[in-house]
Amino acid sequence: MFNGIGYLMNYMNPSLEDSSDSNSLDEFKLKVISGRVIDIILDETHPKFSEYGDWNSIGTINFEPIDQLNKKNKIYPIAKPLFPQFNTPPLINEIVLLIHLPDKDMGKNDTSKLYYYLSSVSIWNHPHHNAYPNVYKYSNINNTGSKNIDLNGDNSTGGKFDEKSNISPLIPFSGDNIIESRFGSSLRLGSTKKTKSLISNNWSDSGNNGDPITILRNGQPPSKNNIGFFPIVEKINEDPSSIYMTTTQNIPISASSLNYTAISAKQTPTYPNSYSDSPQIILNSGRLLLNSTSDSILLSSKKVINLAALEDIGLASRKSITLEAEEINLGGTNSSQPAIAGQTFLANLKNLTFALEALANAINNDPKVGPVTQFAGNNLNEVLKEFNESYDSFTSKKVKLS
Repeated sequence: MFNGIGYLMNYMNPSLEDSSDSNSLDEFKLKVISGRVIDIILDETHPKFSEYGDWNSIGTINFEPIDQLNKKNKIYPIAKPLFPQFNTPPLINEIVLLIHLPDKDMGKNDTSKLYYYLSSVSIWNHPHHNAYPNVYKYSNINNTGSKNIDLNGDNSTGGKFDEKSNISPLIPFSGDNIIESRFGSSLRLGSTKKTKSLISNNWSDSGNNGDPITILRNGQPPSKNNIGFFPIVEKINEDPSSIYMTTTQNIPISASSLNYTAISAKQTPTYPNSYSDSPQIILNSGRLLLNSTSDSILLSSKKVINLAALEDIGLASRKSITLEAEEINLGGTNSSQPAIAGQTFLANLKNLTFALEALANAINNDPKVGPVTQFAGNNLNEVLKEFNESYDSFTSKKVKLS
């Protein structure tokens, strides 16, 4: 394999020839070569952090050309990331493609150049890692011996990378653009694709072939098997967190609550796992948090907004909560009893109680009334007096009706 790649590099760059170690640096004056990552700077704890430019050194690698596997190099040239907007640092022992281009000193010296690297070569065609160590370094290990591939190096920075055997790549469909992390997260820019493959997607049962869909997924299902080389497809009900942006696709999501009893039968929306009428955005995770730090959260819908939970729903505000509608139902859509305007009702009731209190006093003071009637009048007078004194406590200080 290495001889084949080395031959290709020689063919692309005829000036690449074997030379003595003393002239090894001259071999790197090529435009395109491939190299194995020996070391990488990812934070200030690296011993060469200051030597290579402090924070400007982040992402700098040392590499060895893959056509010099059997040489005992003591000096490994450096290379920096080619693209400033895309940060995909390679692991130790991964192969990268390098291009010889002008560096920051080109204004002083027209010939000042540096190697820049692209992302890792897909040796194993797997997003987790594509490391392939220098086989000559392990030539002294017998057939019964074993050695784990070094993915971190002697100067491990940026945290330790632990190899996982259960990270599976996503299966692509025709025309897809997919970005995958090393840890089971992905972004698919895909479309409706009806296939007969062993691994098919679950969003192509409706719509037309080619209707676009965007899927952002974070993490793999906890119940997934440990076969890391076997590709998988997104599953909204099993993936830890995901966002779906659709056009005509039906997404078979299992909603936690399908309680639409607070919505009139004429306004009941389509169930989540049956909707494919028009574009929608689905957010699905163990917990959703919407937080605004400087302005508002606005929810607006052309049709209904349904809030449903298997447990409590709480509304809290340090100022006011206002419900405004042509009709407000408390207790259910079939509620028929009207609410009472408390202050108006009590004001009229108070007039009545004052009149009854006057009547009770008149009865008590009438000498023609018998003892039993006087007792009843006195009792009525006490009750009315207590009611009138407690009048201000009968109305809510928070809930207001118009």
